[in-house]
Amino acid sequence: MNNKLQPKSRNPQWINSAIRKIEADYQRSADTHLIKLDIACLEGIDIYLKDESTHPTGSLKHRLARSLFLYALCNGWINEDTTIIESSSGSTAVSEAYFARLLGLPFIAVVPRKTACKKIEQIKFYGGRAHFVDSPNAIYEESRRLAKDLNGHYMDQFTFAERATDWRGNNNIANSIFEQMQLEEHPIPTWIVMSPGTGGTSATIGRYIRYQMHDTKLCVVDPENSVFHTYFKTRDLHLTGTVGSRIEGIGRPRVEPSFIPDVIDEMRTIPDAASVATVHWLEKLLGRKAGASTGTNLFGVLQLASEMKTRGETGSIVTLLCDSGERYLDTYFNAEWVQENIGDISPYLAQLAAFEQTGTL
Repeated sequence: MNNKLQPKSRNPQWINSAIRKIEADYQRSADTHLIKLDIACLEGIDIYLKDESTHPTGSLKHRLARSLFLYALCNGWINEDTTIIESSSGSTAVSEAYFARLLGLPFIAVVPRKTACKKIEQIKFYGGRAHFVDSPNAIYEESRRLAKDLNGHYMDQFTFAERATDWRGNNNIANSIFEQMQLEEHPIPTWIVMSPGTGGTSATIGRYIRYQMHDTKLCVVDPENSVFHTYFKTRDLHLTGTVGSRIEGIGRPRVEPSFIPDVIDEMRTIPDAASVATVHWLEKLLGRKAGASTGTNLFGVLQLASEMKTRGETGSIVTLLCDSGERYLDTYFNAEWVQENIGDISPYLAQLAAFEQTGTL
């Protein structure tokens, strides 16, 4: 599925050079940090954040973009004159714009009109162009149309995310988490918590856990206005939503092909106000801001930790810090925007403050 109007002749030398450039870029990159949170009320329960904001393009999606480009190159879908098109809420587009520039290829991101301004600036910084749509549901068909009209390649992260990453290999995020945990008090996590955008990362983690025969369970946390959790319960592939997720980067209005429910042990829906409140609470612990999807992840972690404490269990829980909050200064870290678009987060801030004393939510 290369979304091209007509096939083009391949240039093997250019393809080899392109793959070499991406691999060289990877060799120059260090692994992302695993941060242990200091939460005194959770004695015997350790919480870790894998900080994906330190990638060159500032988010977890840097891994996905690299994999998607290599997948498309090795499948013969990208050549030296191919325009790259992607449908995205922003972060994947930023990362793909980076790799498109690395290879000297034009890049167009099809994004919802409400995408954070900072992400649009970063897409343009890397030489890409933003193509806006009014409805989150319109990004797919518009991306296909552009790919056809321009004889380009629609990268289609929502279809290919789960297959572009080698979940058995030694360079995926799951392998990195387990290697970094080896010297911790509870080296095999009780839980790994992840929120789905494409579903590709949760698929990679869930498959890797099973392949390595770990006892770790995977909990996937979904924002409001997303169909993933309902699909997990019903397996109804025809579910659609009319309102896009208010937590950028995660939650979808349709069931994406890369979302694999059978590798997931448990799903929860996290209120959007709780997600936003949690990143404000996290800033006090870390001294820096994170995006709201990290709040979705962490609130789910705190729920699980609270339940473990109530049962008298010990262990570790790992989740992801997906991207920096500096991208969202005009949204999730703007009090007026939050009040207007998310609502009152003060009840959850109070709940989190109480959690610090009791260890229970």
